[in-house]
Amino acid sequence: MRFLPHLLKRFVHKGQLTVIEPNGTRTVFGSGEDGPNVVMRLKDEKLDRELFFNPELVSAEAYMDGRLTFEDGSTVYDFLMLFSVNRRGLASHPVQQALRRSWRALKRWHQSNPLGRSASNAQSHYDHPPEFYRLWLDSRMIYSCAYFPTPDASLEEAQEAKLRHIAAKLKLEPGMRVAEIGSGWGALAIYLAELGVHVTAINVATEQLAESKKRAEAAGVADRITFFERDYRELTGRFDRIVSVGMMEHVGVNHFDDYFNTIKRLLAPGGFAMIHAIGRMSPPGSTAPFIRKYIFPGGYVPAMSEVFTSLERVGLWTADCEILRLHYYWTIRHWRQNFEAKRGEVVAMMGERFARMWEFYLVAVELGFLHGSNMVFQLLLSNERDDVPVIRDFITDGERALAARPVQELPPQ
Repeated sequence: MRFLPHLLKRFVHKGQLTVIEPNGTRTVFGSGEDGPNVVMRLKDEKLDRELFFNPELVSAEAYMDGRLTFEDGSTVYDFLMLFSVNRRGLASHPVQQALRRSWRALKRWHQSNPLGRSASNAQSHYDHPPEFYRLWLDSRMIYSCAYFPTPDASLEEAQEAKLRHIAAKLKLEPGMRVAEIGSGWGALAIYLAELGVHVTAINVATEQLAESKKRAEAAGVADRITFFERDYRELTGRFDRIVSVGMMEHVGVNHFDDYFNTIKRLLAPGGFAMIHAIGRMSPPGSTAPFIRKYIFPGGYVPAMSEVFTSLERVGLWTADCEILRLHYYWTIRHWRQNFEAKRGEVVAMMGERFARMWEFYLVAVELGFLHGSNMVFQLLLSNERDDVPVIRDFITDGERALAARPVQELPPQ
């Protein structure tokens, strides 16, 4: 190896990385302390140069293609844990600093999501067969951060708690008109419809919408939910409440004002919105190359400064802000463990390369919420300063009332 040792000597301090070259030569990096012991085999001589110049993307692609493997009991989880605990060393390398500057320079181009492209970007991730997601999500197929009353709560309990938490923040009354921007597989729309409101749910992922309609029919609330396949910018009407969970990450920094202006336009007098999205506690950055290319094209996790700057321009009140720090780590840990338990079924359904891609993705984001700067924020937004109750007690009171509600109880029409 001529190139890679220059990076690894500076990068790997905690734990230990043993690299086996195609000719069998072994080179060891790291102290062996405060981190995992990983044995990585390179099966292609080109990886020496490729990994040096773009390790985050190339390591994922090489693992997907079988050009990079792990031995002696080490796994992709161990490898990414080693990366996670040594991330500062990687970011300080001059070549990596130059690479990150180029990503930031191209940030607006990477995140361009005009009408049409926005839909195709989302469909590339969400329009896999529902059976694939059913293997490792909870029974409601909720694909967003859960809300853990305790760290050892089950995934089912935490997702149920998340639905209660959001519904309590919305302070719903029977007969209200609610818009959901980005409706996933319909779990939140169904839950809210069971509380006696009418939900207009939009999504650009065809497979998700079809599954959502089936689930609404099975739950007996199809008459209270109107599903549309359309972009958020195309939604019309006025709504008492707007809710958007896991959608803002797909908007792109170029379109934050479009997103918030749409919410402002759609709110009826006295109404307010609840936004739930992944954010970062660090300054504005860019999307990691593997995630950008293979997982969420056009996606971006915003810094809070970018969110609030856009809200200032648009003129919406931030009536409440809550930061969920470890909740998504606990959520994705459940998903990753469920995925590992069903890996054979994933391979049979989607193929080995796809399974490796999703392994890499789930582990990377899990550790990003453990050691990186990622978190989740929930905002209550309104046009007027007092559209949202000025004391937060209503949220706790609402959660307690919902927790005491018999399952599937439907208020009178």
